Amino acid sequence: MDPVDLSGPWTHRRVAANGARFHVALSEPAGDPLGEAPLVVLLHGFPQLWWAWRHQLPALAAAGYRTAALDLRGYGGSDKTPNGYDPQTLAADVDGVIGALGASRATLVGHGWGGYVAWATALQHPEQVAGLAALAAPHPATLMRRLRTRGGRRALRHLLRMQVPVVPERRLADPASGMLAEHLLAWSGTTFPSPEELSAYQSAFSVWPSAHCALEYHRWLLRSRLRADGRAFSAAMRAEVAVPVLEVYGGRDPVVTPPRRPRTPAGVTGAYDVRTVPASGHFLPEEAPAEVTDLLLEWLGTLRHIPGC
Repeated sequence: MDPVDLSGPWTHRRVAANGARFHVALSEPAGDPLGEAPLVVLLHGFPQLWWAWRHQLPALAAAGYRTAALDLRGYGGSDKTPNGYDPQTLAADVDGVIGALGASRATLVGHGWGGYVAWATALQHPEQVAGLAALAAPHPATLMRRLRTRGGRRALRHLLRMQVPVVPERRLADPASGMLAEHLLAWSGTTFPSPEELSAYQSAFSVWPSAHCALEYHRWLLRSRLRADGRAFSAAMRAEVAVPVLEVYGGRDPVVTPPRRPRTPAGVTGAYDVRTVPASGHFLPEEAPAEVTDLLLEWLGTLRHIPGC
């Protein structure tokens, strides 16, 4: 099963942004021929692609939002460039896609690595971001500290294994290795993934160099700790986030666990809320699609009265 151009209540578009071409699945509300409805951009995590948001796409469009699920650089139908997997470039990708879709601002909803990119975009391109919902994705400035927690140590071991050259991506691309299935099952808190879901993601990652590109995100995160670009990014993460922020965690997530005592991250000056979906593991949009959709619609509704949202 190839989910890149899977048909459904959405249209597939390729848009140019930041020197690359990106695949977007777009669901638009009825009665909005000029595309003037508020834009919501959905950013997937690892090891997934736009299809992770298939449940939320039509639901958000039905509620009046122009909703775009993006394949991040290197994933799915987007360009698999030889470089550009640092968060500064990835944030510029999202900024460019917002403009390519004809909008001046968008609300970002990101899961996992997509949440990391959403945070980076809000911090580095604040004029383009109207709100930020981060699912299983704490503020980047706290991420390394979170890796020292019990669940975080599991994530750190995963990151360390991905630093080895060549071998992890070849295993990820090979269905016989079982690596992709093992990762999804280990981080899930439910029966996810189904055979259909596993087949969809394995098909996408078996197209070379998708697996290599996806792991470049992991490699930058650790290797940059000793480089100037990493220090520059850490400094940029201390900027102010003045837009509304929602964080959502899975109660059964074995890796990115809900905070015991939620508190507003330093620098977040907009309205801040933290929610937990008790029955979900790490892959919230697919493990608990109805609950996640309801949470997002409730939160998006609170943004309606804010100019530019």
